[in-house]
Amino acid sequence: MRTIKLLVSLGLASTSLACLAAPDAAVNAILSKNNCLACHAVDRKVVGPSYKDVGAKFKDDPNAVTLLVGKIKNGSAGTWGPVPMPPNPGISPDEAKQVVNWILSGAPG
Repeated sequence: MRTIKLLVSLGLASTSLACLAAPDAAVNAILSKNNCLACHAVDRKVVGPSYKDVGAKFKDDPNAVTLLVGKIKNGSAGTWGPVPMPPNPGISPDEAKQVVNWILSGAPG
């Protein structure tokens, strides 16, 4: 019986931890639809920086929303190294702003 309780507890714990590392449903839909997750993750570098790293870098910039929405829409090069981020013309300005606000809030799960 103890073994079952332990396994259930571990399963619930791993599910909870997985939820902490995932964006909320609305943001996740935007990220998935626009293929953002091919190069970015919430808490680790993939091709580009993690969303948490982006949020930390720009959190005190009063122009961060405008700047990051522009980088998402138009692409960017040189901010995080030699690999450029391609433009994402298919994302709407409202969707880009929603993603940026989520990133600047610390990319919570």
